Amino acid sequence: MPTSRNHYTVMPKLTKRFMDALKPVPDCETFVWDSELKGFGVRLMPSGTGAYVVKYRNAESRQRKLVLGRINTLTPDEARRRAAAALAAVAAGDDPSADRNAARNAMTVTELCDWYVTEAKGRVKPSTLAMDESRIERHVKPLLGRRSVAGINLADVERFQASVAAGKTAMAREGRGGATTGGKGVAARTVGMLGTIMEFARRHKVITENPVRGVRRFPDQKANRFLSGDELGALGAAMRESETENATGIAVIKALLLTGCRRNEILSLPWGWLDAAASCIRFGDTKSGAQLRPIGRAAADHLGSRERKSECEWVFPADRGDGHFVGVRRVLERLCVKAGLADVTVHTLRHSFAAAAAEMGFSELTIAGLLGHKVRGVTARYAHVPDAVLVVAADRLSARILAALEGEELETAKIVPLRSGTG
Repeated sequence: MPTSRNHYTVMPKLTKRFMDALKPVPDCETFVWDSELKGFGVRLMPSGTGAYVVKYRNAESRQRKLVLGRINTLTPDEARRRAAAALAAVAAGDDPSADRNAARNAMTVTELCDWYVTEAKGRVKPSTLAMDESRIERHVKPLLGRRSVAGINLADVERFQASVAAGKTAMAREGRGGATTGGKGVAARTVGMLGTIMEFARRHKVITENPVRGVRRFPDQKANRFLSGDELGALGAAMRESETENATGIAVIKALLLTGCRRNEILSLPWGWLDAAASCIRFGDTKSGAQLRPIGRAAADHLGSRERKSECEWVFPADRGDGHFVGVRRVLERLCVKAGLADVTVHTLRHSFAAAAAEMGFSELTIAGLLGHKVRGVTARYAHVPDAVLVVAADRLSARILAALEGEELETAKIVPLRSGTG
């Protein structure tokens, strides 16, 4: 029967069969109370998410609600046992809700981060979560981990950002992984992630305000640098003349330039996703989900010409072991030294692809399609455009970049020259 504009109450016994049949009510928060255990119930949101709760009055006769757990993680019997234990504690004079709030007020940043990672599994893409975990372990925990979440304020976050930018959490490379560096870009992205974690804490009533909100983040300048036509020629010459350099690393760099793909999209590319005949990569998963990404003929020929090792799924296999190649950053650094290029990162290669596309006059929507960006409206607007449009654009673009790498005269190659390499 309705009890308010926002929710209503019924009195069944909360069993698995009842819970399986329970449906949310649009625009209405629903409370369903158990007919056998007084105070035990379930709260169901219009979205379908819900939690088991127990309602009671403490020693001061103040009504409390204690969340026992989500309906998709607890069975009704498990929730009933937790409710009975909480009500027994209330009868003994305890206040379980107040005790939980007190514990959360004392929660450390490390405990919050671990809780966030646990809750994010299954809801956040594995690649994104892996990056978050790396930033948490490398930057957040060393600098803020022992601090109380409730005690973190805006000034603390700004000092944290400055410390990461200054390299206070920098570490040497371990194994096959890359080094942990500082810099304003790293600091800005880490603070952005910290803001997401603190917002998670605010939603769960660990804190009342997100301390990251209002922080002046350093500008993330990772996409401002790109290679000009002359710089591409210098890099191409260094690639051809480096007889002692890692051949797989050079091939990866060329693939990144010709396709505009993200680093891990190329490094972890399996043969099964490459369709060189159709000039595309059929990604099973990317940062933006599954995609069919058009690539130019120059890129398709380069990838398709790779020697396929027996029983190896990777287009770019590791020099040792069964994994894929990972050392592209160090190869690029050495090549840039030989080519006399500064401030070049692996991401610069992707941005150079986009900058070349813009210089050739392609629209932002076409460039977004070539890069595999998930842009609002792109899917709908491309639904009526033939794939051939992007394939033609990718063909022209990859041919232009290949010509620059090989040092051809751009006019002879019928390619529009690029402007300077900074933006």
